Amino acid sequence: MQQVENTDSRALVVIPTFNEADNIPRLLPAVLSQAQHIDILVVDDGSPDGTADLVRQFQTTSDRVHLLVRSAKMGLGTAYVEGFRFAIRNGYAYVFEMDADFSHDPAEIPSFLREIQHADLVIGSRYTNGVRVLNWPIKRLLLSYFANVYTRFMTGLPVHDATGGFKCFRRKVLESIDLGRIHSNGYAFQIEMSYKAWKKGFHLAEIPIVFHDRRSGQSKMSRNIVYEAIFMLWKLRFQSLTNRL
Repeated sequence: MQQVENTDSRALVVIPTFNEADNIPRLLPAVLSQAQHIDILVVDDGSPDGTADLVRQFQTTSDRVHLLVRSAKMGLGTAYVEGFRFAIRNGYAYVFEMDADFSHDPAEIPSFLREIQHADLVIGSRYTNGVRVLNWPIKRLLLSYFANVYTRFMTGLPVHDATGGFKCFRRKVLESIDLGRIHSNGYAFQIEMSYKAWKKGFHLAEIPIVFHDRRSGQSKMSRNIVYEAIFMLWKLRFQSLTNRL
């Protein structure tokens, strides 16, 4: 994977994938069209449906798309950590987390880039200015909403959507966090990254987004993801009390 030229204004959108062949050909141009200084890094976990091959095809027409292929399904959190390291190595000023399934609307990216000028971490919130989630079963919506209420209660993290996965970091936030100690995935990963940024004194901001259920493909949600998030809350609370963050 080639190094890219350092710059003070470029943004990198990190997109983890596993079996997203139905979505990735449409998502890549949609993201790139938002601004000329945006690049993409796809971190593919060995998708058997040919997701990586489709990204390689797209690379023949654009030098703004980068690809990291891993040998097996290793999880969302570790994919983002790989992406963060790539971003730091290559001097990107801003680094996005974004899903591959169109649940995060690429058209929201300019709003993040505006807000990040006044913040260190911008979180796209599904629960600011009401509930902004479309086409989720009520059981999953309630689980997500009350998970965020519980997270605020347990940690004091001053955000409405600690489990959301549409984010933009300043590079200095990622540089300040020991990425080698981040091993969580799913909701737990999102909570951990935001909490550590907040405890280090960085300014967190939320902007309202509309979250759409995935257009195609299979959800990666599981009970283990929920259990891991519950455990993470207690772990973070303990680490904070013992100054081990």
